[in-house]
Amino acid sequence: MKEFFKPHRIVMIAIGMAIIVLCAMKLNWSWLPDYLDKIPLAIWRTIWLTVVTMVLGMMLAIPLGLAQAAGPRYLAIPAQMFCSLIRGTPLLLQLWLLYYGLGSVFAQFPEIRESALWPILRQAWPYAVLSLTLSVAGYEGEVMRGAFKGVAGGQLEAARAMGMPRFTIFRRIWLPQALHRALPTIGGETVLQMKSTPLVATITVVDIYSLSKRVTQDTFIVYEPLLLLAVVYMIFAAFIVLFFRYLEKQIPSRTA
Repeated sequence: MKEFFKPHRIVMIAIGMAIIVLCAMKLNWSWLPDYLDKIPLAIWRTIWLTVVTMVLGMMLAIPLGLAQAAGPRYLAIPAQMFCSLIRGTPLLLQLWLLYYGLGSVFAQFPEIRESALWPILRQAWPYAVLSLTLSVAGYEGEVMRGAFKGVAGGQLEAARAMGMPRFTIFRRIWLPQALHRALPTIGGETVLQMKSTPLVATITVVDIYSLSKRVTQDTFIVYEPLLLLAVVYMIFAAFIVLFFRYLEKQIPSRTA
């Protein structure tokens, strides 16, 4: 707690509270009661899109990074090509290609339209989850490649010399140290991922950004919905930063 209540943070909190009070008194918030029932669901969609796609993306990023760092060429080259493709093209383009391209292809097959999966595949959110997940995998796969290569090779050689199985070496030595090295970057990427979720509004997924646009379209009020949106994103970002700082303390930087 002492570390939290540092002078510069107290000043920033005071400034923030003053701005909030000023905005509450001077701006037009008469529209807010009409949308209170929609705001929680929109916020929840933003949260679960961020969390789910980061978890799924990291599940892909770890093997992608490992393949590039230590895998045979027939695994390393496709992994490198995938990461280069994802990092070299805009996320919005990837989202549209999946939704308007893959989604329209599915609709052309009667077998898919008549299957039990069609009620899901006809919606927009699966393509949003897929595109955001692949984006995380592409960027974090490159991060994990550097993290795996950054672990001292002497530790791995010593573990092999002691007869430790490969999977045990990976689980107890290589992966924990690589994750510890990559955590600050992953935390920053999680914040960026949260800020990327507004793109799903372009394929009709209603998140908190999409709701703010709807408020503006319905009421012609511009600044107040945007200010509320900024506050929501700032709160999310603060929680993400604090969570990853906690994780950095929990994951050991070296083995005992």
